[in-house]
Amino acid sequence: MELFVSNVKSLTENLLQKQTTDYDQVIEKLFSEVSGLEDFPQIPDPQLEECAIQLWNWAVTKNVGTTISTNLKAKVRHVASSLLYCCEPENPTEGIIRKQILMASKTGRTWLDCKNPQMADNFLRLAVKSLETLYAQLTSRGDGAADITSSKGDVEKDLLRTLSCQAESALIQGNHHEAVVYMQRCKDMLLRLPKDTAYLSLMCYNFGIDTYNLRKFEESAFWLSQSYGIGKMNVKYAPGSEVQAKVLRLLATVYLEWDCQRFQEKAISAVSLANKECTSASGLYLKIRILLRCVAPDDDIRAGLNGMLESKVSLEVCLSTVKLLMSEDREVLAFDYLKRACQHFESSPDLGTALVMHIELLLQRGRELLAKQKIEDIITGHYTGKQLTPQALTSLHVMLWDKASIHFEATNFSEALQWYNYSLSFFKAGQMEPNSAKLQRNRASCFLQLKQLEKAKEAIKEAERCDPDSIFTQFSLYKIAVQENNVEKAAEALNAMGLLSKSPAASEDGLLVSENAASNLLSLAAQIALENEQQQTAMKALESLCENSKDEAQVLTALRCLVRLVLSTIEKSRDETRDVDMDVLLPYLNLALQKVSHQSRLPAEKRTEEANWFRKIAWNSALQCESCPDRMRDFFVLSYQLSQLCPPDRTLLMGQKTCLLMAAAASLELCRKSPHSAQTEELTQALEHIQICWEVWKTLKASGSFPKDPTDTLLLLYEFEARAKLNDPKVETVLESVLELEHVETKVLETIAALAMEPPAHFPLLCKKALRVALSLHRKQPQADLARCSKCVHSLIKLSLPSGVSEVEARVLEEVWDYYEEALSVIAAAPDDFPEMETLWLLTRAWNTGVLLYSLAQYPEAEKWCGLAISFIRHLGSLQESYEKKMSGLYTEILDRLDRAKRNCLMEE
Repeated sequence: MELFVSNVKSLTENLLQKQTTDYDQVIEKLFSEVSGLEDFPQIPDPQLEECAIQLWNWAVTKNVGTTISTNLKAKVRHVASSLLYCCEPENPTEGIIRKQILMASKTGRTWLDCKNPQMADNFLRLAVKSLETLYAQLTSRGDGAADITSSKGDVEKDLLRTLSCQAESALIQGNHHEAVVYMQRCKDMLLRLPKDTAYLSLMCYNFGIDTYNLRKFEESAFWLSQSYGIGKMNVKYAPGSEVQAKVLRLLATVYLEWDCQRFQEKAISAVSLANKECTSASGLYLKIRILLRCVAPDDDIRAGLNGMLESKVSLEVCLSTVKLLMSEDREVLAFDYLKRACQHFESSPDLGTALVMHIELLLQRGRELLAKQKIEDIITGHYTGKQLTPQALTSLHVMLWDKASIHFEATNFSEALQWYNYSLSFFKAGQMEPNSAKLQRNRASCFLQLKQLEKAKEAIKEAERCDPDSIFTQFSLYKIAVQENNVEKAAEALNAMGLLSKSPAASEDGLLVSENAASNLLSLAAQIALENEQQQTAMKALESLCENSKDEAQVLTALRCLVRLVLSTIEKSRDETRDVDMDVLLPYLNLALQKVSHQSRLPAEKRTEEANWFRKIAWNSALQCESCPDRMRDFFVLSYQLSQLCPPDRTLLMGQKTCLLMAAAASLELCRKSPHSAQTEELTQALEHIQICWEVWKTLKASGSFPKDPTDTLLLLYEFEARAKLNDPKVETVLESVLELEHVETKVLETIAALAMEPPAHFPLLCKKALRVALSLHRKQPQADLARCSKCVHSLIKLSLPSGVSEVEARVLEEVWDYYEEALSVIAAAPDDFPEMETLWLLTRAWNTGVLLYSLAQYPEAEKWCGLAISFIRHLGSLQESYEKKMSGLYTEILDRLDRAKRNCLMEE
């Protein structure tokens, strides 16, 4: 126990000396120390009693303000009270007992305030025990002394308060019968403590409220009856008639909600008694509620209504009663009572509220004609000094607009206009306010539907005057322009709407209530234009929507619509305008790519669906642009980029490959048609497409075999052309890759050869290499194509021995001689099938070479080449005889000259 005392003393000192407001930790430690004690062991230590007093006083000082929470305060009091009981001597003095009573009762009360009745119970029992001990001490001293009598009265008063707290605790814990026992003891004490009548009555009233809120109607009725009964025990000290009436009204409400049919008489009796105690509007209204719920006859209810008017209740209560009557299907009573209330409050400034309600009820019951008469009466009164209050007038406007809106939705535009005109009647001429502008716009909409354009213009002109910066006003101007088929005016209105859409827009007649109000208007504008067969205006509206909307899904929907409109135009257009329409389509698809690429809110499936839809459009559009390679390329590239946003599969990858191949081909075609200065960009783009296509193709080949797919060949051909024209040294590597193909075709090699020399490319060595391989492949065929063989030989000779040269190297002559032998070999294999003109060209080229060598004094070589030319004569067909005569003479002459030249050379030596 010494350790316990030491710990308590130390913690108490810490708490008292602590300067900050962070007391939680110290209090929790103190509470933990004391909570460990069992049944308050006797520890007669003056230090503990001092700690108890100090802690109690400290908690009292914290009552001012909210320095510590109620829960912490309860714990401090718990500790202080527990310590005091631990220090209790064997025969405590009156002073100690009084301290125990004070601390225990207040600690119990504080725990109750913390909604912790279990903690409270122990201290409340201690308080009762100490009170009984003190009362016994006082009684043992005798009854004569006045001070003792007074002290006993104080003890009884404290006991009553503590017992009532015990009743409260029992009730919180759901122990109704235990609470009743405690309360009965309190009631028994009231004869000696009449001044506590009000306290105990209110305590029972609070119990009634608590149990009513828990829907424990039987218990609530008991406690409320007790409250009223206790109040009647001593009228002098009772709570007062107003409070008693309040108790009875709640008791009547309990019976009403519990089982009105079963407790009908009790409910009516309670509310009648309440009204007798203290007449109030709430009591009179409650009586009507009960009568209605009990399905009382009209006469009984009418008597209650008369009592309300006689008691001079407020107009507001009367109107609430009218609503109650209507809700219970007592229409006749409701209208009759409303009429009498209007008469009763005829001079009240709030009469307008009743008149507006009358109109509302008439409209609810479908009695429009009578409602219109009432409205017209109010309009007349408005201009004869009987204006409605601003609040009532606002309610009337809302009602009129709602009714107009209903008729408008039902396409009853004339009727809608009449209701809007009623509203207009309350606006002064020239009045400037947003509601006036809104009203005029609504009227304009009615006029438009009724085909009264001039009146619509007048209405919207007034709206524009009142609220020129409203997007709704511009929308109304747009609708008028569409009806007039005025494309220019419609475009102006759309431009204005686009600018105004950048600022927040309010809702209009429930039409637009989302954050995208302006975008929804632009969407509606497009719909109106399409309904009126004005496609260009609709497209302008959709473009404005795409530009200004922040809703990506909405923009994608608008883009779909734009694409469909353009495609429908393309289907109908002539060839000369088709290209222009295709140019219009391209930016829409680009914007779609941008929106889908940056889409973050759409679900993955929706995102894929959008990308696929626009991808297919781009693909199909590309196929329609064969005559325009730049546009075709752009569409194919778009299709590829959109496909990247879809989950990859074999089919999609095949599509990507085709897109990139076609894009590369288109770029190369553009290069061929472009001036030299513009070729580099096209060739670079082609290479980019080719490189990406290689990656896609590798992925595809990894997924399976493609035995007859020409992709490898095409990619190598495209890459060769691009690199050759860019003068890229890697072009030789590309040719090697072609030669390494498993089945390289001669046509591919011939194409490579042609591309190697197609300006600005100039790679004669690569060209000859390709031609030699091609010629070799041709010769290996079972039946060689002589025309293509001759073409290869022709090209090889022409490349190696260009015409117009003034000298020839020996190695070149040797190379060309091999080509001629190849040619003779080909001719010999099928002499009748070799092209005659090609034979003639070979003959002529060989002869001219011999002549050139002769002129260069290379006589042996000259004789050799001229002899080669003569050898081709026998392979000429119809031309053989003619050329044989010419060539023989010339050849003889050359031989003679060669002999003379040789002799001269010998003589000179």
